[in-house]
Amino acid sequence: MKLRILTYNIHRAIGLDRRYMPDRIIKVLADHDADIVLLQEVDEGAPRSKEHDMAKEIAEALGYPYYAAGHNVSLRKGRYGNATLSRHPIVRERNIDLTIGTHKRRGCQHTGIEIPHGHDRDGKATPYRLEVFNLHLGLSPLERQRQSGLLMRSREFSDIDPKSACIVGGDFNDWLSRLRALYVEGMTLQCATDRETRLRTRPITTYPSFAPRGGLDRIYYRGSLRVISASKCRHQIAKVASDHLPVIVDFDLWKSPDHQET
Repeated sequence: MKLRILTYNIHRAIGLDRRYMPDRIIKVLADHDADIVLLQEVDEGAPRSKEHDMAKEIAEALGYPYYAAGHNVSLRKGRYGNATLSRHPIVRERNIDLTIGTHKRRGCQHTGIEIPHGHDRDGKATPYRLEVFNLHLGLSPLERQRQSGLLMRSREFSDIDPKSACIVGGDFNDWLSRLRALYVEGMTLQCATDRETRLRTRPITTYPSFAPRGGLDRIYYRGSLRVISASKCRHQIAKVASDHLPVIVDFDLWKSPDHQET
């Protein structure tokens, strides 16, 4: 079964031209038609975004029947954080606090998503549980390391069967790939958005959107998933809609649900 995952820091739908235009974000997302969308910097009730509930409005505009918002930062009016949109039922949602000391509040949204995958002997659809972690890490290297440690030790992550299908994606702010070893060795994940060469590993670059140099937006995975393809959006509108480009990964969900716990 093919499954498309997209992660995108939408910068509150305020583009590089400083205009609040959610229709541009919606157009970019519609063009890629992902099954599950991980968004960062999503406003709710903030004056700068016309007090819109952006997660709800984007989900409705694109026809996603399921969505969940995990807010991290409270403003004088309104709040913002991460949001996950899904074509399949979200059966669990929690927000993991990744704030370090007096640094800006950060979080990781954990959703459990049930994906129809085959049928039992009675002809009923058997759901496949996919664990999805949608994060936005801080700006300093030490802060990001400590935040990643919090995620790794969290009950939401550590309680998952290592054989279960799992996605960790979002804006890692990891310019020099210093976190890669922690996620690959410490958390036994693979990086879908790295490109391997004989000499080195290079991430897909997504920031800044008009001339990408940094691979800040990444998708890690483990369990019953196989990467088919990974790419960034190259549409002209995406170069101005946000300061990040979305990255898109197509997976093959290849094992039967009987191979994992739900």
